[in-house]
Amino acid sequence: MSAPATTVVPVLAEMRIQGLGVIEDALLELHPGFTVVTGETGAGKTMVVTGLHLLSGGRAEASKVRNGSGRAVVEGRFDGVLAGHVARIVTDAGGETDEDGSLIAMRSVSADGRSRAHLGGRSVPVSVLSDLADRLLAVHGQNDQLRLLRPAEQRDVLDRFAGEAVAGPLARYREVREQWQSVVAELTERQTRSRELAQQADLLRHGLGEIESVDPQAGEDAELSEQIKRLAAVDELRAAATAAHEAVSGASDGDPDAPGALGLVGEARRRLAGAEDSVLRDLEPRLAEAAVLLTDVGAELGGYLDELEADPQRLEQVLARQADIKKLTRKYAADVDGVLAWAEDARARLSTMDTSEEALAELAARRDELAAQLAEHAQALSKARGEAAAELSGEVTAELAGLAMGQAQIDVTVQRRVAEAGDQYALRVDGELVHAGNSGVDEVELLLRAHSAAPPLPVHKAASGGELSRVMLAIEVVLANADTVQTLVFDEVDAGVGGRAAVEIGRRLARLARSHQVLVVTHLPQVAAFADRHLVVDKGTAEGITRSGVQTLEQSERVQELARMLAGMEGTETGRAHAEELLAVAEADKAAASGPRKKGGSRKPRK
Repeated sequence: MSAPATTVVPVLAEMRIQGLGVIEDALLELHPGFTVVTGETGAGKTMVVTGLHLLSGGRAEASKVRNGSGRAVVEGRFDGVLAGHVARIVTDAGGETDEDGSLIAMRSVSADGRSRAHLGGRSVPVSVLSDLADRLLAVHGQNDQLRLLRPAEQRDVLDRFAGEAVAGPLARYREVREQWQSVVAELTERQTRSRELAQQADLLRHGLGEIESVDPQAGEDAELSEQIKRLAAVDELRAAATAAHEAVSGASDGDPDAPGALGLVGEARRRLAGAEDSVLRDLEPRLAEAAVLLTDVGAELGGYLDELEADPQRLEQVLARQADIKKLTRKYAADVDGVLAWAEDARARLSTMDTSEEALAELAARRDELAAQLAEHAQALSKARGEAAAELSGEVTAELAGLAMGQAQIDVTVQRRVAEAGDQYALRVDGELVHAGNSGVDEVELLLRAHSAAPPLPVHKAASGGELSRVMLAIEVVLANADTVQTLVFDEVDAGVGGRAAVEIGRRLARLARSHQVLVVTHLPQVAAFADRHLVVDKGTAEGITRSGVQTLEQSERVQELARMLAGMEGTETGRAHAEELLAVAEADKAAASGPRKKGGSRKPRK
């Protein structure tokens, strides 16, 4: 049964992984704040992220199924998912939350590659898990870094950061652009195919002329067939109707020996009405009802006979009309209703085939009118993006300062894409011909100044490997504050980073965990020290088979694991002392920033 609706913050409370990669069976109990996952190389840390991708509706690969296992299964339990947009997904899928408001999602992949998904106890399409994940969690990894370096993706980053400030103008731009494209395409077609269209229009007009000259009415072909049958068989119909009329009403000459049904019923009524027995008298009203019905039938038969006349001329007219109708049904459709539908479609097609100078001029005027409207929307969209770009630049630059890149500066540039020669959808904006694409006329690029004297360059050219990771993390942190999802997963986005920068990354992630649930897969002890919960993926070998599991570390065990991560120093006093110092620094930093955890992003939504 579903729990009563309340406003709660959704988090991924648990995730179970079975038969995935080197992991045989592991249960991950996640903290609502900052959970870190560590382990030796090859232990299976990446399978945690793979499991999350599967749970998010990602692509299933049979190669990920553990050798010897029939299938891999990933199951997640989400707490506090009663928010309206999530509840609707569950309800539409036919699933249910548990009594405590938690929701179970499951994904399985068999060894032959077949995949199944379940949500709230119901089998669902994988796309439903994808829709759910869009609302509940976001996975950020090194693949996302590479994606963000593509120019085509950088505009989406800015739009995502800007929120409604860009979404509104973009929606209006796309609405007008669709109309503009349609008019431009129609005008181009009429201009380039004028002769062909004129020939087609002549054929359509000829057909319409034939149909309009006959002027068929809906269902007329069936009515004509009935009339022809009646007119061709008038003698047989008169004989049948006359005999029936006499049987009901009696002979036309009043012969008492042929009283008809009405006469017989009248005689029966008289005899019953005069009977001494009440049972017989009670039958008389029923015969009266029969007499009324017989009277009506007799009157209708009489009217039918009065109208039934042999009319050879009328029959000839109806046959001629039927011949005209059949000419149309042979050429245009199987019946009259089809012919009328063809005519309606032909009139609609003709309205788009007018290649006269007046029609082309009217279309060109409509194109220019829409182009002017589209240019205004494009300007509004560019302005909104420019304002958001300045804000995004400032926030990412501030994050970089906290990641030991205090001299660096991010510039988010918004420039219009100049139309190339022959561009069918070139649009004049502020006197310049630009390409009016589906997402506007803007090109967005992320530039990095390594220091104040350095020129701005694309981030992948200006940053070293470690700096690039920090830039991407800064962007992810800023975007996380703009996202509506509560659970954020970072897969080794700290690669190539060490020393003080690694400590700053850990500090940043810990602060982000005050407003979001954060799960981080890392190899850096400086990052792991800031976690609220520390999970280790460890592996062992039995009978020649490698198995990995996940365990939650106590405080003393955390010291040992951090010492191991410090270049394998778990067996030395120096390593343990360094690990204890890392934990102390992290705890002190978190205590200094302590306070009630905020629910939801720390950044106010853009209007």
